[in-house]
Amino acid sequence: MDRKLALVTGASAGIGAAFAKIYASHGYDVALTARRVDRLERFADEIRLRHGVEVLTVAADLAETGAPVQILDHLSAHGRHVDALVNNAGYGLPGTFAETKWEDQAAFLQVLLHAPTELAHRVLPGMVERRFGRIVNVASLAGLVPGSAGHTLYGAVKAYLVKFSQSLHLENLATGVHVTALCPGFTYSEFHDVNGTRAQISSSTPEWLWLGADEVAAAGYEAVEADRAVCVPGAPNKAIAAVAKIIPDDWALALMASQGPKFRKV
Repeated sequence: MDRKLALVTGASAGIGAAFAKIYASHGYDVALTARRVDRLERFADEIRLRHGVEVLTVAADLAETGAPVQILDHLSAHGRHVDALVNNAGYGLPGTFAETKWEDQAAFLQVLLHAPTELAHRVLPGMVERRFGRIVNVASLAGLVPGSAGHTLYGAVKAYLVKFSQSLHLENLATGVHVTALCPGFTYSEFHDVNGTRAQISSSTPEWLWLGADEVAAAGYEAVEADRAVCVPGAPNKAIAAVAKIIPDDWALALMASQGPKFRKV
């Protein structure tokens, strides 16, 4: 087919859904994957009607180790390859490391670390061969600031996605493949509802710190088209990321110790 295909994980809501709409508006066919089948199909119908593109849906749980291969095999069976990959699927795991079950932490790592890494590894050779590709790894401002108590692996995984994206960016400067780590801060989506921190965060963070999912996805799309390795959307978030680079570590950790309980559920 003449149209390129964008694969978006965690595409049924929030930033993932916003990315799917953006790519469809730019003439891409889209492949949507998430766990919620009914919601995914309704969203797929909406995109087809609005943008007139082909939409493929793949119900998959990225916590399962075989999910990346399952997704790509499904696309191959429809004669399609991935031209743009948005690794968006993710969630927060409240509690401290010692108090949570290892099975829950292992599933978290599978979804947020192993699956996006594997998907990128599997689609990248084809992108390089075709001299075109776009990879957006949805990281977080949490990956650019010191860690906090609670949600122990979240910041660590997001920091990994930033470094991973920077390396892929440098490795592909001459290949036609653009790679970007998108690092949003507080975003209006279902993320905080799922991990049970919506009320806690809404009452303790000012409205000017929040961005809409559409704004975040638009910034990410523009950044990967411009081949910028890291994108931090929103002036307040840019300021926070800049300050985090220059203040001493012990000051930064003290600040996270005092402010972390406002947005991390321990």
